[in-house]
Amino acid sequence: MAISSSCWLLKQRLTAGFLFVVLCTGINPVANGCFTSIFSFGDSLMDTGNSLEISRSESKKLPPSAFSPNGRTFFHHPVGRRCDGRLVIDFLEPSYGAKNRKLARFVKGVNFAVAGATALNSSFLKRNIGIHNSNTDVSLGDELNSFKDLLPSLCSSPSSCIQARKNIEKIRQLVPLVVDIIASAINELIELGAVTFLVPGNFAIGCSPDLLTNFQGSNKDQYDPLTGCLTWLNQFSEHNNELLRIELEKLRNHHPNINIVYADYYNTTMHFYHSPKKFGFKETLKACCGTGGPYSYNSSRSCGYPPLKSSCSNPSSYISWDGIHYTEASNKWIANAAYEELMKTATCVHH
Repeated sequence: MAISSSCWLLKQRLTAGFLFVVLCTGINPVANGCFTSIFSFGDSLMDTGNSLEISRSESKKLPPSAFSPNGRTFFHHPVGRRCDGRLVIDFLEPSYGAKNRKLARFVKGVNFAVAGATALNSSFLKRNIGIHNSNTDVSLGDELNSFKDLLPSLCSSPSSCIQARKNIEKIRQLVPLVVDIIASAINELIELGAVTFLVPGNFAIGCSPDLLTNFQGSNKDQYDPLTGCLTWLNQFSEHNNELLRIELEKLRNHHPNINIVYADYYNTTMHFYHSPKKFGFKETLKACCGTGGPYSYNSSRSCGYPPLKSSCSNPSSYISWDGIHYTEASNKWIANAAYEELMKTATCVHH
């Protein structure tokens, strides 16, 4: 790697938040008869097994999602998700997630998300930022190409790195590029017939155990005294989300007959940290499946890989599953908030 693991980790968390869900009309009605299929694009927060399929087909090292205790709460065994149970997409799609990208036929959609995927492609990151993604070469563009490859069988008619806070500007320069990539993908999907988009903003990354661990020792003034989260990282998420909202408003004005709904993941998750008891959480900044330090996170001992084969006794009392990904309990709250916003904002569109 051209940079340290902690730098790569932060870069990945700041630029991979491009995941969004496309809901199209055309086959069997779901979601109160309004939406008929879901297509998701993203990284490990949305990956329901693609990275596991890829590793098996290419004879690569199996990802952490292939090992217990991942999957323990709902599936009772590992199923390719970086979580103790279901992801947000599983709650949005009642049959527990859209089909994975390798399936040419579908009932309610296809999930193209791959763990480690970034909005900007790997060649751009390596050439311009000096970052090598050791997790995957998949980018949003690749996922979009997979969607287009499967389109004939899906639809009958397609209608950085930073060393510390002082270098945050290096990452901030990537935000407009990421937002442009998202907007470009939305425009292309509209041309292919998509009519409704649920576009999540970035999470409150300053509260994530992995980044809290990697930037541990920061000046105490950089922490929120109420939550313990790193303020400057959360401010970055807010900056990212503001630019995204501005771009989505432009898209709405340009496509008045298309539903483009913003899902406020940042404020949804911040509610967890401000009022954890309200949501049933007892541990806010510690990982359930993790070890070491005040945040129970060690990047060299990922959840699932030996010897880390165990987790906390009650995952639903934790916000974070493995220090990077959320528990099923968190995902359910996030999905409910996104669904409510979708139903409040979107209208049925028929072409």
